[in-house]
This record gives sequence, structure tokens and C-alpha cells, in this order.
Amino acid sequence: MSEDLHHECGVAALYWLDEPVNGWAFPGAERKTNDVAPLLPPMLLDLQNRGQLASGFSTYSTDRVQRLDTFKNIGTVNEVFHMSQPERHEAILSEYGGRAGIGHTRYATSGADDARYAQPFERHHARLWKWFSFGFNGTLSNYTSLHDHLNKKRGYHFSLETDTEIIMHTLAYGLRGEKMSSLKKVMSEVADQFDGAYNIVFLDAEGRLFAARDPFGFRPMHWAVQGRLFAAASESVALANMGFTEIHALEPGQMAIVERGKLRFERFAPVRAKSRCFFEWVYFANVASEIDGASVYRSRAAAGKQLAEMEDQEIDDDCIVVPVPDTAKAAADSFAFHLKIPCMEGLIRNRHVGRTFIQPDSTRGDAARKKYTPLPSVLEGKRIFLVEDSIVRSTTLQTLVKQVSKRGRGRASEVHVRVACPPIISPCFYGIDMSTLDELFAREFIGRGYKGNPRPEMLEKMAKKLGVDSLRYLPVDDLGTVIGCEREPLCLGCVTGKYPTPWGNRLIRQAKKNQKQGVAGRTYG
Repeated sequence: MSEDLHHECGVAALYWLDEPVNGWAFPGAERKTNDVAPLLPPMLLDLQNRGQLASGFSTYSTDRVQRLDTFKNIGTVNEVFHMSQPERHEAILSEYGGRAGIGHTRYATSGADDARYAQPFERHHARLWKWFSFGFNGTLSNYTSLHDHLNKKRGYHFSLETDTEIIMHTLAYGLRGEKMSSLKKVMSEVADQFDGAYNIVFLDAEGRLFAARDPFGFRPMHWAVQGRLFAAASESVALANMGFTEIHALEPGQMAIVERGKLRFERFAPVRAKSRCFFEWVYFANVASEIDGASVYRSRAAAGKQLAEMEDQEIDDDCIVVPVPDTAKAAADSFAFHLKIPCMEGLIRNRHVGRTFIQPDSTRGDAARKKYTPLPSVLEGKRIFLVEDSIVRSTTLQTLVKQVSKRGRGRASEVHVRVACPPIISPCFYGIDMSTLDELFAREFIGRGYKGNPRPEMLEKMAKKLGVDSLRYLPVDDLGTVIGCEREPLCLGCVTGKYPTPWGNRLIRQAKKNQKQGVAGRTYG
């Protein structure tokens, strides 16, 4: 994607159980049994596509006074854990060794770019079951209501003003009393109060751990167990790369719990309307991941095939396909294959810049300008089909089009943009920072009667705005097909304006009201 677009985070959890769950030993288990610390940083590396602003882990061990301890900081996983400095890296692993741990990679959809906002969040308490650490992936749509309730009715103080702090106080309240609370009961209370997306990994000083997926299933969460090692992560690729052979999706409203060294699964809330974020398949998830059994790669390739079947431009020997690196490549390859034209790297991405949408505000602007280099030797005189995974604001794409066109360095004779996603016409209230109506490129061109496939006159106006010869989008009705499921289990709020939760629909009404009144900014905290 060429866009500057924020997302949320990745979470991970590991636990060496008392007894093997099956007969297979985890690869390398004989080397460092009962220590998760060496395993967590590599696991987080596989989740860094979900956030590279900060990372950290919390581990549990009865062999130290700090039974629960947290190490975290601003930076990439390599930077935070000093993975290029073997001695320092080993010192961190040694200090934080333990049989259980949780990890987190962060991008800031809210909150400042400072170490206090890095996760996991740890809450100290003299009672072991009230001393806990947790990591969170998602966004609470009813943040303002929850904040007011916790602050004014329950007397909780807020110092960071993030929904992560909301979760910390809510979990703490659920653990109240003189007796150790049931983790299932705590999460049931959470589900009764929260509206939005919230995958949580949790670890306390009693050695209890859980991984939970919200009842709508907005964000992916997977688990595996091999021999004595249990693992959970936002994406399946993080488990596959560790050596797990049987990987499962955690069901919406379900939690995996490890207590007294034993693994069990509990349902903490009934499944509400399954609302998996389709943008995970389009862009955010690692292309090697599977989400609820549906391959990310295959979905992107299927989108490319569908765009090829829709193609109405004359194809000749001057035509080439150029992907916007890197997430559009699978769609571009498939598009080119089915049209029988070459797919070529006409844009070279600077691999040292990173994904601009998950970089802090202080560096994103420079990063976007340095991100791509057009190749005149590939582009000059060609009719190019520039394949993009999605268009949100279009600012960076317009700059990119100028670079590849006859006006720029690339000197292509024609530029036709093909988008493996429907037009984004409405904000996201569940974890993607496209939170206002005014920032969305396609919205001003979509008229009344729009049903998910823009009319030719709409596309013509959008193409003119982008400075391209033509523009085509994947229709909304094709999303379920290309992903490999029905439309109903998907959250399509950002492409239809219809949301699966009460607060989502409440916020879009407020956003429209704000727009009419000229009130700027997002509609939620």
C-alpha cells in the first residue's frame, strides 16, 4: 500500500505446561525447556507487520522476587531486544526467563510515541492474582462512555488516556474482592461492557494466563499446542515459523486459559454476529498467514483474478502490470497471469524505510517520500496497470502516479489503477486509523444509490482526481468470494457505512452530524 495508514498491534502468549497435551515434542524443547524468553522475540518479529513503534514482553517465574516482570521500550523488536548485540540480548533473556510469557508489538492508533504507552501494561499489587500484565489488540468504540464510568462512578484515575488503560482498570475491577476471581468471570464482565475489537493476552503473578478473542471476532487470534508448549498469537504465521504443525483459530467469545499448569478453553461470551475485518486479508495480515482457515495469499490472488475478469481496457504488447510493493504483489501477479501480460517491478521499494502507515507521525512524511523509486527502463512508453491493495486518503498514491507517469521520472504512456478492495467510504471504529469522513478519498465521489460498485461516471471523476487514465475497484459483493467465505461473517463498515455494533452505528451518525456542522476530528476517544 502507498497510503499512510495506522493500525493497531500484535499479541503473543507462551506457556510450558505441566504435562504434554499430545505426543509431539516441540522442536528444540530439549534445549531450554521451561523458558519462554528465547522464543518470544522471534515470535514478535513475525508480528511486526502489525506494529513497529514499540514492543515488549512480560514473563512469569517463581525463581525470582519479581514473579511477574516486564521488559519493553520504543523501537522495533530487533532494537528493543538488542538482537544484533548477542551479549546484551542474552542478558535480557536470562534476566526475564520464565515458564510463561506474553508479548506485544505496537502501533499507536491513540496515545503518544513514548515508552509509557508500550505494552504489555503491568499492574502491581501485593495480592498475586491482582498483580497482572496484559497486551491488547484492537480499539474500544465506546471509549468515552467507559472512561466516564470508570472515572466518575468507580474513581479510577487516568494518566495516559488510551483504551489500553480502560482495559487495565476494567480487569482490575473484575479481580476485586478477597478471593481469587475466575478468569472466565472477569472476561464475561468485560464482554458485557465493551463495544469494539479487543483481543487480549493476560498473565498474572499466580502464573495464570489467558488469550481471548472478542465476541465479534474482529481481529484474528490463533493458538497451537505441541507437547508441553502452548502458544497463541495474532497471526498463524508466528506459530508456523516456530514449528507448530497444527494451528487453530480461537473462536469469537472464546478464551484459552492456562491455570495450575493445565490448558483449557472457555466461552466467556456468546458469539455475536461474526464480524471479521476484511482489511486483514486485503492488507494488514502477513501474506503467509491464514485467518480462520482462509489463506491471506489466496484471497489476494483471487482479488487479482476478479479484477482481470472485469478488465475493459484493450490489451496489447505495450501493457505491463506493476504492483505497488509489497502487499499488492499477490493481486498484481494474479491479475497479470489471467490477462497474459508481464508483471514487472516498475517500482522499487526502499526496504530500510519500512511500512509508512505504522511509523510514528514524526517520521512518516519523510518515509513516504523516500519509499519508492520508479524505473524508467521498465516503465517508459508502457501502458501500465498499477495494482494497489486499497485507497484510503490517496495523497501518497497521487504522488506515486506523478512519479511513474509521462510527467514524471517513469515516463509511462498511460497509467491505469486497479484496486483489490472496494472504495473506502466510511470511517473505521474498530482499530484502523481512518476515523473521519473528510479524509476518505472515495466518499466525495459516491452518490446516492451506491450499492458497492461505483458507476462509470464516479470512476471517471475519481480517475481525473488521481491523474490516471482509468480506475477500477473490486466490488463489495465480491469480497466474501475472494476471501473464501460468505459476506455475513465480515465487518464491511468502512465500505458500506453499516456497522456490526451499536456504538459503531452511533459513531457514524455523530460523524455525519459533525461533518454537516463543520466539526473536525474523530468522533471517539
